[in-house]
Amino acid sequence: MIAGAGLASGSAAQASGQELDWPARPVRVIVGWLPGGTADSVARVLFTETSQRTRQQFVIDNRTGATGMIGSGFVASAPPDGYTVLYGTTPLSTAVLFPQLTFDPGRDLVPVFQAITVPQLLLVHPSVTENSVAEVIAAARARPGTMNWASAGNGGVQHLALELFARRAGIQVNHVPYRGGGPATNGLLAGQVKYYFGNADTAVAFVNSGRLRALCHTGKGRLASLPELPPLSDILPGFETYEWNGVFVPAGTPRAIVAKLNGMLNETLATPAVAERLKSLDLQAQANAPEQFAQFFQGQSARWNGFIREAGIRLD
Repeated sequence: MIAGAGLASGSAAQASGQELDWPARPVRVIVGWLPGGTADSVARVLFTETSQRTRQQFVIDNRTGATGMIGSGFVASAPPDGYTVLYGTTPLSTAVLFPQLTFDPGRDLVPVFQAITVPQLLLVHPSVTENSVAEVIAAARARPGTMNWASAGNGGVQHLALELFARRAGIQVNHVPYRGGGPATNGLLAGQVKYYFGNADTAVAFVNSGRLRALCHTGKGRLASLPELPPLSDILPGFETYEWNGVFVPAGTPRAIVAKLNGMLNETLATPAVAERLKSLDLQAQANAPEQFAQFFQGQSARWNGFIREAGIRLD
């Protein structure tokens, strides 16, 4: 069970006056990534609006390292009082890659609110001569092990999208992990690497300006911002990958606080300014309950951990 332990322990406490008054002081929102990537940018959109709307302080605290796991571990060991929350990301559902972890995401963190999902774009530096996914695959087969591909970090969805792509396409490439989406994009812009499965929201502006090219996306159908861009599933049927972001609290946090935080974030998501901002970035978001997010998290964990084991992916 992904969230059962945390919810059960939280449900044992009755909603005291103190819990109903939450938050009575500033809440720290831990983001395990550097500024400039999807997680930090969306966390600031959501919690800035929530702070303004509720007149309660939600303060972003970037605690980076180990593909977001430093920040996640900090929250997992924090007091379960609602004053330290995690803005978590996809690597929480790839825990099998991190055998050295001192916490269990499924046991020690409780899902509260699913913020967004976003597909990746297959981005290439302008100097790349291939003009389609088929040409990239052909070039990789002709020059095995010579192509350098960025990711936002070991175990992130950009890394797993690359591993899945290489496995499905039957190619060998070099994985170059960076410390977040912002640094990875900068490496691609500088030509340090030539290929990258980057999140659509942070890449569209570079594509529209001509600083990068996009060959496909990893979602379904067509994107609002780049309607001419085909899905990768046109070449590799059934191929889909998405970054997801969501809010978690330490196991044992009272249900009353979990429910109140979920309600605040759902109301923020429904505000016209936030809804339009997320839509403009191709970020998919909809109202959800903690139980729905827990079910989603469980499904993602089963999918990615299963793929990692099947493919024999290890972080050396």
